[in-house]
Amino acid sequence: QWHDGKAALEYLWRTGRLAISGRDGFQKVYDLAQNALPEDKFFTRVDHDEFVDWACRSALLRLGFATPADIARYWDLVSIAEVREWLARQNDSTLIEITVESADKSKPRQFIARADIAKMVANLPKIPNRLRVLSPFDPVIRDRNRLEWLFNFEYRIEIYVPEVKRKYGYYVFPLLEKDRVIGRIDMRAHRRDNQLQVKNIWLEKGVKMSASRKARLDSELVRQCRLAGVDEVVWLNSD
Repeated sequence: QWHDGKAALEYLWRTGRLAISGRDGFQKVYDLAQNALPEDKFFTRVDHDEFVDWACRSALLRLGFATPADIARYWDLVSIAEVREWLARQNDSTLIEITVESADKSKPRQFIARADIAKMVANLPKIPNRLRVLSPFDPVIRDRNRLEWLFNFEYRIEIYVPEVKRKYGYYVFPLLEKDRVIGRIDMRAHRRDNQLQVKNIWLEKGVKMSASRKARLDSELVRQCRLAGVDEVVWLNSD
């Protein structure tokens, strides 16, 4: 809750006077930054241009390809103007422009990428033949606009939406199958009954629940049981 004390703590954290040394449930545990960080890290001073270079380069490495706005938004530590200045200092041996198609192939866009992106893609491991439940905060979906353009998948967390206005549910998880986001699932760990309770599942248009896909989903739900510390998957809606 954003009372005056919380606002002061967040300000001191964001300006580096405090650090978060741990958590107690969902609550942050604050401490003086010099107590929470290793001494060699706390006293190190980084040049501004060096910091911008790290922020831009590391964001682009994780994104693969990006616009200046994507790069700035990734860490939320540098401005778009700083990103553009950084890009102007690079050359063709480090960065290139590429065209990327969206999932429906109707909206190709220009992006910045590392010059060795073709080699990076060629050396990627084979995509696992699995289905995975994604956290709403997974890096694949953290940027909702990028997710919608790239995967043609619209996703919003509806925990703050009144129940009668929710399109899907309180806390719904996207489903990733190979390189496609194929749907979403509403489930929760009900520890009192030692169950992972699945309330509903929605598949994207054109996606069918085949026997092989159902087997992959069942395997993933068993994995989610282990993660949640419960023993049984229960479908509340048997249809």
